Amino acid sequence: MKTTMLIRALPLCLALLLAATAQAQDNRQIAQGQRVWQQRCTECHTLDVDDTGPHHRGVFGRRAGSVKGYDYSRALRKANLVWDETSLDRWLTDPEKFIPGQNMDFRVRSKEERAALIAYLKSLSAPAAASPAAAQN
Repeated sequence: MKTTMLIRALPLCLALLLAATAQAQDNRQIAQGQRVWQQRCTECHTLDVDDTGPHHRGVFGRRAGSVKGYDYSRALRKANLVWDETSLDRWLTDPEKFIPGQNMDFRVRSKEERAALIAYLKSLSAPAAASPAAAQN
């Protein structure tokens, strides 16, 4: 009887273990993305205030060129896209190739760093971004 219960519980235990492992990997990638953001993006961007570049909190899922009051290039204002994994990856790989005439002269050549940076930006756009821990970033 106990063996049968253990066998039945095994798939649930494995699923929970896999979920915990995936969450830990996501958290490591977000932390790496935060470090990349702090090292490479803060010269022009902040999380909540427009600077040389527009603020980054909430960028994931936002329409490109849509922050009210920010002076975007005409090319970016007219770009018909929403920032998601694919568009951010293309943008960070080569902004000028992706949207000719834009004003950002910066690239992230490392695919791993781009993925981490995108995971971090995505984490800032999720409902959890309103938590006190996220506000400290």
